[in-house]
Amino acid sequence: MDAVNEIVQPVRRPSVSLWRTAVVLFKLRIVSLLVLSAFGGAGLGTMIAGRASVWDWVLLAITGTLSAAGASGINQYLERDRDSKMNRTAARPLATGQIENPHLVLLLGVGMVFGATGLAAAFNLALAFWVFLGAVIYVGVYTVWLKPRTTLNIVIGGAAGSCAVISGGAAVGAWSALGVWILAALVFVWTPVHFWALALAYRSDYIKADYPMLPARVPPIVAARWTAVHTILTAVAGMALGFWPAIDWFYLVPIGLATAVLIVRTIALLAAPAEKAPAFALFHFSNLYLALVLVVVLLASLWR
Repeated sequence: MDAVNEIVQPVRRPSVSLWRTAVVLFKLRIVSLLVLSAFGGAGLGTMIAGRASVWDWVLLAITGTLSAAGASGINQYLERDRDSKMNRTAARPLATGQIENPHLVLLLGVGMVFGATGLAAAFNLALAFWVFLGAVIYVGVYTVWLKPRTTLNIVIGGAAGSCAVISGGAAVGAWSALGVWILAALVFVWTPVHFWALALAYRSDYIKADYPMLPARVPPIVAARWTAVHTILTAVAGMALGFWPAIDWFYLVPIGLATAVLIVRTIALLAAPAEKAPAFALFHFSNLYLALVLVVVLLASLWR
């Protein structure tokens, strides 16, 4: 009977486990939003520079994914000890010791960043610059310098996401276009809304790990007010992009409605800053808001 039970037991599939590990280790969900941000920048760039080749888009996707994923792997290597102290991150592969030699992750991450930069440089130096700068800001400026030292960490660290947008513009030869920089500014001011909402929901985690994240160092109502300030900045940047002549009503209608929802979610957070539900609601909708902006921008670029 034992032999029969052994036969019918499901066979474990290491490839699935490996894929799930990679998704977490290289933060592929966040990377996908960064690549979409780069595509948004490229879409806006094409409205200025004309149509881009298929290769331009493919090169942007490959280099953007490699660089962002590599930087994320380095980030998890550097933060593996603190990750083990937080409920939100304790299950990450490096925090649990699932990967026996964490130094290999560091080497792989560095290789991915430099590989992406080298590949981009072979075809487009401007793309290589912005792809590499985004990784440097995320790893060197945000992870190593700012995050352990100041409550302004995510405010300045948001520039890494802005670099993703500008790299998209660079991929199509229009990194200096006004619309690209407005979108980059939107990502920059959106980042604290997104992250502070999450940090408010996991405030005790950040206190336990001794991270100087704003919600862990000030009362929840103060953190919620600063989040609201950045929501206003995000709304201004989001609507300003719609008044750029190349986009107009096609963008303004859906993003105007989404911006109203973002503001309503922020007001709910202000009303109950110590509760997790409104913080999570704002966090999740902030993801949807940025994704919607980027998708509408891409559709607008195709419409034109």
